Amino acid sequence: MRRRWIPLAVILTMPTGCDNVAWGGVDVRLEGPAAAPAASSSPSSEAADSVDLPSLPDKPVLLAGVRSGNTAHMTVVGMVSGAGLDRFPSDDDVPRFREHFANTLLAPGTELMLFAEGVRVGRMTVTGHGTDEGLCVARPSVDGVVELLPEAATASRLLALRSASGPARPFDTYAPVGIPDLRPATVALGSAAIEGTGAPWPPSITAARADIQGFGVAGQQADFAAITFLYADQLAVGEPADPGAYSLFVLGRRDPEGWTARYVAYRRADGPNGKGAPRFFGHLDWNGDGTPEVLLEVFGARTRWFEAVGLEGGRWVETFQDPCGLAPTG
Repeated sequence: MRRRWIPLAVILTMPTGCDNVAWGGVDVRLEGPAAAPAASSSPSSEAADSVDLPSLPDKPVLLAGVRSGNTAHMTVVGMVSGAGLDRFPSDDDVPRFREHFANTLLAPGTELMLFAEGVRVGRMTVTGHGTDEGLCVARPSVDGVVELLPEAATASRLLALRSASGPARPFDTYAPVGIPDLRPATVALGSAAIEGTGAPWPPSITAARADIQGFGVAGQQADFAAITFLYADQLAVGEPADPGAYSLFVLGRRDPEGWTARYVAYRRADGPNGKGAPRFFGHLDWNGDGTPEVLLEVFGARTRWFEAVGLEGGRWVETFQDPCGLAPTG
């Protein structure tokens, strides 16, 4: 099969197999990389090898990150399970887990399938890895070279799955939803959510809109709007100046009868769990059950974390949350 990519490097490699890529009228054949030279042994490495290493998950790994030009920086979110996502262990829970995980599952040369707007749009080859300390649970992060389909050239926020950790996902049409089309719906959805939760009315609903994202689900006609409303707060890590600050996240769906809220999360900064201002990061059917999941990036007073929302029993509910979202941090 021949597929046109946005080329980002003259020499392209893949961990396994081969493929043909049409590049500017020239077919470039992707070959597996040459075998890496054997690492030289040393007393320190031999001592490390003698220690029992923690077992690693055999499930797909979900990552999230941002592209800049022909490279991207991606952070591990969790391990995909039948129910959605499993939390990523800390080194306090499982000593040496993070290092062993990164060295084994995210080593340079590892290929990731890239997704945007719920569909596969390209691939990334890992060139190096580190640790994201900005999350409440420090976890591996990777940098790499990105190749995207031409129609997805504007995609910046990306989700990723390890190519070797599950079945290959097919490519599909990249179709972003225009934000201007969603603005009229935000007033109705925000008003209904404020009345339903009892949140204090902000001076202006339109001024309280901190983030608006839209998406569609393959095979369905309905559109979705993911909106974050903030009062006296911001989408950034930091303590709000006003103790009455709050965040209100609304996931709305456009049906033939109009827009309705399908999921609402209201959180006061002075509540028992402290600040937690979420924004929509991306959506994908990452566990392959035929229904989409939504990934949220949440900003607290001293750190940030991930949450996920998905369909269970026909209702949108929270399906995943990092532990720091459950109580004040610090």
